[in-house]
Amino acid sequence: MPVRILTLNLWHDAGPWPERARLLRDEIARLEPDLIGFQEALQGPDVDMAAELTAAAGLHTDFVRASDFWRGRGVHFGNAVASRWPIDARETLRLPDAGDGETRAALSVSVRSPHGEIAFTCTHLNWKLHHGAVRERQVLALCDFARARAPRDGFPPVLVGDFNAEPDAAEIRYVQGLQSLAGRSVYFADAWRVAGDGGPGTTWSNRNAYAAAEHEPDRRIDYVFVGPPRRDGLGQVLRCHPVCDTPREGVWPSDHFGVLAELRGQDEPGPGG
Repeated sequence: MPVRILTLNLWHDAGPWPERARLLRDEIARLEPDLIGFQEALQGPDVDMAAELTAAAGLHTDFVRASDFWRGRGVHFGNAVASRWPIDARETLRLPDAGDGETRAALSVSVRSPHGEIAFTCTHLNWKLHHGAVRERQVLALCDFARARAPRDGFPPVLVGDFNAEPDAAEIRYVQGLQSLAGRSVYFADAWRVAGDGGPGTTWSNRNAYAAAEHEPDRRIDYVFVGPPRRDGLGQVLRCHPVCDTPREGVWPSDHFGVLAELRGQDEPGPGG
């Protein structure tokens, strides 16, 4: 079976959250992801969004705080992961910032899967359209962090999240090995670029009523990145789809669309069969 990876920005508890939460739980049940990266998740004394959304699926969860949430005392805003398989280890990273109060983090977990250990990293970069220079510093730190946690000669590192940058931005080109930054270079496969349908892969869309309210242009800013596959094909991107991109009774799952990628697992045939 392939390894199914989902990334989705939850838009915290904005909008009609109870209705959105029901829709998100239904989508998770339908998609059956093995690993999920959530951004804009909340955790506090009376809330744990990742656990609440994945409890029915029996997934293991973890969370990293990026900042305090502005509407609740003791509630944290950050990134969460959910895994079908046990989480054996975790590490967090505070990302470089602009000194303006916006703080970001990354969470990386090691999961014990039938395909070997998988290092799975989830993040959310600075959101302002003019913060490309900040995001460049963030991806330099982030890619080193994700690569360092990958098992040697095992499953390639998986890096997901809301990068708040389009594919031709310098920070995304760096992740894809298309340009260097600060004299350094790396390579992760962009799952949509490798195995999408050839379309724009928009994840921030004015078709979504919640996104349209922000008056920003359509663009692709949510990604599943995977390190180079092993020589036997382990970790190769097989398929990639936009998900959580349809409303139900006028309710959208989030203001972002999600991305679901399927990666080649142990004994999984390649795209050619």
